[in-house]
Amino acid sequence: MPTTATSQQTAVITGGAGFLGSHLTDRLLKEGIRVIAVDNLITGSLQNIAHLANHPDHSFIQHDVSNYISIDGPVDYVFNFDAAASPIDYLEMPIPTLKVGSLGTHNALGLAKAKGAVFLLASTSEIYGDPLVHPQTEDYWGNVNPIGPRGVYDEAKRFAEAMTMAYHRFHGVDTKIVRIFNTYGPRMRLNDGRVVPAFSSQAFRGEPLTIQGDGSQTRSFTYVADLIEGIWRLARSQEHEPVNIGNPHEMTIRQFAEEILKRIDTPSQMVFTPLPTDDPKQRRPDITKARRVLDWEPQVAFPEGISRTLTYFRDTLGDAARYPVRP
Repeated sequence: MPTTATSQQTAVITGGAGFLGSHLTDRLLKEGIRVIAVDNLITGSLQNIAHLANHPDHSFIQHDVSNYISIDGPVDYVFNFDAAASPIDYLEMPIPTLKVGSLGTHNALGLAKAKGAVFLLASTSEIYGDPLVHPQTEDYWGNVNPIGPRGVYDEAKRFAEAMTMAYHRFHGVDTKIVRIFNTYGPRMRLNDGRVVPAFSSQAFRGEPLTIQGDGSQTRSFTYVADLIEGIWRLARSQEHEPVNIGNPHEMTIRQFAEEILKRIDTPSQMVFTPLPTDDPKQRRPDITKARRVLDWEPQVAFPEGISRTLTYFRDTLGDAARYPVRP
């Protein structure tokens, strides 16, 4: 039922101009919820929310959430999506990554507490590090190197989870934690270093697909619409402890590269580079809890999701896309 002017809910999304934040914004607006996006635009882009420029229920505040967050009026939801999730970003900006995971989460939780709002933390499968348990269940504590180069992101998220649970237990804030596994789809940054945009842009340009290591490491890829559906269900649930949201279909990085080469009519070949420090060898979510608690599982099959994504990348590259998607 459409909301009335007096009953309309309001959500604040930190990182609201990012890949995931912008898709979550679209979903909440369709639900009749007013959205206030907060983003410092270090990794987010106004282009992701340009289609909402004249939307009466959407507003944007450029702000670094590592500093105090001030929002006028009532707030019903605070969605904390403010992290730099790409390895390129957090390796280039280690201290801001730590600050946004700690200070930013603290400030967002403070806002939720002050407003009596539901708080949802966008956490990550990086919580599990280079896992010794496969697939990964929510009760696995992980295998993380706290002083390695990836530790700035991993430990920032682990701290954010601890802070979130402390606010729930001590202050009674209605908190949720989603552990997000590899997600892809339109609005990903082509230069963010993650495998989906990297391989796609290289293939469109006719450049070699650079595979780190021998390509035997595995990942599980979730289409963004499926992720957002799971997040929205979690936000309205009674669950307070972490929930994995991801696609349990696992493939090697080399298999993923082969899938890209099948779909783009390119002369690109695979080349291999050294594996980065502490790069996880395998990653696949156990989604038993999501199925039980949220009645959720992914619906978009990989061929459909990657087709939509490649169309977006091709259009974004424009004339730089020298080779077409195969019919």
